[in-house]
Amino acid sequence: MNRKIRVLECIRQGQIGGGETHLLSLTGELDKSLFEPVVLSFTDGPMIERLKGMGIETHVIYTERPFDVTKWGRVKRLIENLRPDLVHAHGTRASSNVLWAARSLGIPVIYTVHGWSFHKDQSFLVRQMRTFGERYITRRTDLNIAVSRANGEAGKRAIPGFEYKLVLNGIDRDRFSPLRRSKDVRAELGIGADAVVVLFLARFTVQKQPIAAIEAFRLALPEVQNLRLVMVGDGDLKEQGVMLVEQYGLQDKVTFTSFRQDVPDVLAAADIFVLPSLWEGLPIGLLEAMAMGKAVIASDVDGTAEVIRDRVNGRLVSTEELVPALSRVLIELANDPVERRKMGERAMESINEKYNVEAMTEQIEGIYLEIAAKKAVL
Repeated sequence: MNRKIRVLECIRQGQIGGGETHLLSLTGELDKSLFEPVVLSFTDGPMIERLKGMGIETHVIYTERPFDVTKWGRVKRLIENLRPDLVHAHGTRASSNVLWAARSLGIPVIYTVHGWSFHKDQSFLVRQMRTFGERYITRRTDLNIAVSRANGEAGKRAIPGFEYKLVLNGIDRDRFSPLRRSKDVRAELGIGADAVVVLFLARFTVQKQPIAAIEAFRLALPEVQNLRLVMVGDGDLKEQGVMLVEQYGLQDKVTFTSFRQDVPDVLAAADIFVLPSLWEGLPIGLLEAMAMGKAVIASDVDGTAEVIRDRVNGRLVSTEELVPALSRVLIELANDPVERRKMGERAMESINEKYNVEAMTEQIEGIYLEIAAKKAVL
């Protein structure tokens, strides 16, 4: 091929979350002699600045709604100007708002499912509407990617005829390494060296269960009095979480901060990473914590259960008794630094074997080349 393949990477927001971290890693790792990535985000945020710093062309068309038909015309005009060879949409909101424009211009679309918009905890009507939306998208794309087998098989059960290619999320092992020099986040947050730091680093949403993390921490505290909880993130449930901590009088034991750009430094300060989600695709935050050699506790759901082997490279807890189960495991690990270290070492081995950014990018590059070749033939 004489010229580079131009790929329009589309993402729902400019804030840093799992899908956004995936996109940053992918665009950074792509072979720039073969591919020219351009990014369209549907909100502004720190990710946009990171991409610009990497020398990647970025565009923002603001909407926080999936299937926002009022923006489809602008998206089409942008695509006409950019003239990409492929469109790669990450997540439901991005795919729903770029699909019509790309198809109307005859441009192939790849859809990476970073987690379905439907799930079992929704009401019947909401779940049906979300499933219909995903069916509409997946039947019109040229190829669908699942980041975990559980996610792909969930799509097959919900959407007749759904097919997917499995591409596991990958982590930048240079950036997320316990060997890298880290700034002292503990000192910054006023946390002593003798504290056992429990880290929750995720959006404050029902999915991620921040309130359960606080409740479990409260139950564990009488048994391990040097526990500290650090909660990093923002979202709808943050105010409730802050109020709950004040109600329990735990302000000196729980620290809240907004999302930060220095995630490896924050992880370096932690002893135990918790992710008590109700559902997941393949959580990048969990993989990053494992790459940093941290003992991790996560709920036994979806892609998470594919990564964690209980009592080997992490601990799994049931969502059926989430708070008491999480509290019990917190106490166990907080009182056993040797097991935390061994578990962290095995977690790093898991990342090195299966969840590295080089392998992920190589697979996606192969997909891009295959679809671009088909387009050229047609």
